[in-house]
Amino acid sequence: MNTPIDYELVERKIKELDVPDIGNASIREIVQLVTSIEAATGERYIRMEMGIPGLPPTQLGVNAEIEALQNNVASAYPRIDGIQSLKDETSRFVKLFMDIDVKPEGCVPTVGSMEGSYAAFLVSGSCYKERDTALFIDPGFPVQKQQMLVMGHKYKTFDVFDFRGDKLRDKLESYLSKGDINCIIYSNPNNPAWICFDEQELSVIGELANTYGVVIIEDLAYFGMDFRIDLSRPGQPPYQATVANYTDNFILLISSSKVFSYAGQRIGMMVISDSLYHRHFPYLEERLKVHGFGNAVVHRVLYALTSGTSHSAQYALAAMFKGASDGTFNFIEEVKEYSQKAKIMKQLFLDNGFQIVYDSDLDQPVGDGFYFTIGYPKMTGAALMHKLLYYGISAISLGNTGSTKEGLRACVSSVKREQFGDLAIRLQRFNADFPCAAE
Repeated sequence: MNTPIDYELVERKIKELDVPDIGNASIREIVQLVTSIEAATGERYIRMEMGIPGLPPTQLGVNAEIEALQNNVASAYPRIDGIQSLKDETSRFVKLFMDIDVKPEGCVPTVGSMEGSYAAFLVSGSCYKERDTALFIDPGFPVQKQQMLVMGHKYKTFDVFDFRGDKLRDKLESYLSKGDINCIIYSNPNNPAWICFDEQELSVIGELANTYGVVIIEDLAYFGMDFRIDLSRPGQPPYQATVANYTDNFILLISSSKVFSYAGQRIGMMVISDSLYHRHFPYLEERLKVHGFGNAVVHRVLYALTSGTSHSAQYALAAMFKGASDGTFNFIEEVKEYSQKAKIMKQLFLDNGFQIVYDSDLDQPVGDGFYFTIGYPKMTGAALMHKLLYYGISAISLGNTGSTKEGLRACVSSVKREQFGDLAIRLQRFNADFPCAAE
């Protein structure tokens, strides 16, 4: 088969990877595969498989971390619940950009939002003996389900695309009424569909959380990155939409990785409501031998996992939050490049027979952001992912995200503007080689 990337070499590298079905390989497996092919061929891929920030880290954070290291913080263990300046600035940031009041006590640093979600799942799943299942509003971040697998916890999932607006309440109640759900997890903006829940939908989620006593884990990895509205002004509406307006049963996960391009330092924040932080659950106290939800998170789970988060990185995040809240650092402006690249890349795919899978957000087109979704007529997502490897293009199957749609998740961050010409040529070649699929 005559393809831009040698067919036989790609097949050999896939075989060496030793995964049961390459079409459903994990993010890290695809990263390993493509890196191996690039090394063997010298060809540069259009890499859309992994959400790695494509912008330099925020200098404000870098400078603060350097200063902290020069002040010898590396020699001291940080407090497990976080340095006070970071806790204070997180509480302030949440107030000014979400209009939500949370005391600094409930603002806890974690080794990225990944550790935050792990801790949230573990403690939420330990509150009631009979509630042994988490509910994922999908599509979502695949590795969070891997966390459930590692913990041995149960989960259920549904693709929300067909249950937006008025349909969401009945769908959620069909799960919650069974009495086995301990928490609900979703991302907003959504990874990978980039849809955003509106106030009506968030109010439904919050009301049902109150009715059924479940914890809502709101993953804000892409905080403020719904670029259709300007969320950059501290203390002024509009604010980042959140379920915290409608329930006290919430945990917010705020990442530094994307919005501050600070992924390498592995720091994020768990923001636990004042009410939930101090709530007692008899089974939780029996299970983890500690009083209160927040104490279980900090003094049992985080202590056991990492015994705290990088000391110097906490100073970096505190500085970035402070700059944003002071109005001297427009963090939204810093990451608008993702939106601009997404718009161009989407059009290149559309011009060559592809479709946007999640193309609408209630009554408006889906926004341009960190991710978008693509499909090709008459091809499954797994087959499309496999075939695009021969054309020097990599992405992950939507099946890995909990989606029921056929297609791929495409991340714009690692694709450079100077690669757009190559992307256009490769897509044209793909479209020419598979004309029947595009009819």
